[in-house]
Amino acid sequence: MNDEIAYMSATELSAAYRSRSLSPVEVVDSLLERIDAVDPALHAFITVAHDYARAAARVAEQQIMSTPPEQLGRLCGIPVTVKDLTPTAGVRTTFGLVEELNNVPVEDGLTWSRLKAEGAVLLGKTSTPPLGALCVTENDIVGRTNNPWDPSRSVGGSSGGAAVALATGLGPLAIGSDGGGSIRVPASYCGVMGLKGSRGRIPLYTEGPIFETVDVVGPMTRTVDDCALMLSVMAGPHPRDPYSLLESGVDYVALLDGASLSGVRVAFCAELGRGPIEADVASVFSSTASWFDASLGAHVDLVEMVMPDFYDYFMAYWAPYFALFMSDSPKYDFSRYLPLMEWLEIGSKVSAVEHLATALLRREEMHESFASVFDDHDLIITPTTPQAAFPHPEPAFLGPTHVAGVEVALPACDYSRFTDPPSNVGLPAMAVPCGFTPDGLPVSIQIIGRHGADDEVLRAAAAFERSLPGPARRPTVGV
Repeated sequence: MNDEIAYMSATELSAAYRSRSLSPVEVVDSLLERIDAVDPALHAFITVAHDYARAAARVAEQQIMSTPPEQLGRLCGIPVTVKDLTPTAGVRTTFGLVEELNNVPVEDGLTWSRLKAEGAVLLGKTSTPPLGALCVTENDIVGRTNNPWDPSRSVGGSSGGAAVALATGLGPLAIGSDGGGSIRVPASYCGVMGLKGSRGRIPLYTEGPIFETVDVVGPMTRTVDDCALMLSVMAGPHPRDPYSLLESGVDYVALLDGASLSGVRVAFCAELGRGPIEADVASVFSSTASWFDASLGAHVDLVEMVMPDFYDYFMAYWAPYFALFMSDSPKYDFSRYLPLMEWLEIGSKVSAVEHLATALLRREEMHESFASVFDDHDLIITPTTPQAAFPHPEPAFLGPTHVAGVEVALPACDYSRFTDPPSNVGLPAMAVPCGFTPDGLPVSIQIIGRHGADDEVLRAAAAFERSLPGPARRPTVGV
């Protein structure tokens, strides 16, 4: 296996194609060989599209040989993995369900169609829990997805397969999706980048109910430049999505030129009003705050914020959401996932008044909490998760029952209590690796911006990434 090719960024691959020092066929063959060798220990993929990928790579190679470089698609020949919730024409889409193993869509989902139109090559479909409904990544098709930094630990969810593929050199770009942290939590646990854009930045059409204002589809990568490249292709309005933002054709990569945090007003919030946090993560977070101040020239303030109680909010907002959409899926058996069954039962009994009070009034409280900090700051930075990757949990809990010695009310999704608030108010938020625990597990910060300020989030992430010394550390499990 060629480690050099495996860990090249999309930006580097594109330059190599245009100089003809590498070909898409060579790269795709190398990555498929790597997937076949590495993935049996990790379970990042539900479907590996060997023939589809090789055919697309041959087409891309022909285009590169016959087309002036400036006329090539921005992603011509670049390998991409797609979370197995996004439809892909001609490549099966299971939604993490054994009952859908023979489902082969005839049309692409919007986000994949935009990447494919720019010449991207689909390597395969990455693992997700059934219907993306769990905060860990496992299903009855491939089993648990293992963390490449320690296979006895979880990758979180629900875009866990995408995060593992990136971390282990199984493709430079990945499509994920995120309602309360499903991009950012796995990105944090695997040491990669994950962006949840502003509400409407990437249209939700074909990816979920268009009037659901919390869910997003977004890019996951190993570098900020690649994240900006993906966003440049995925973003833009769509007439069928009433919330899609009108900006079109923005080059987010160009906006990273000269990225700096000098003079930027940054609010560091260690718990987002929702403690506790493990000491090893708190230590890395504190060091990161000092780095922003001393090395990057940002104006750093430590702030406290108030958020609605996580358990109460989850049961009044998300439990009815699950009850609504999973009531249409009686043929699927989720009975062993006891927390999910509890959410379905509770959600079916929540009154319309209680749900609306949460969806409208509690969400407004969240918005005001963020807005009051943004009155005096440009960015808010929190830990992405309250702990590093945890041991694979039992189905009865689906997550750690205690954090920092304190019992948590929602073990199955407690690790999304820092990522959930910006989702609910539609703010851009990005998980960016910032260090490691003494046990060698990745730790991540979450950079949050005002609604619409995706470019500011990316610029801050780029300035931080470029300031870090030495090459990026890589996992060794399965590689």
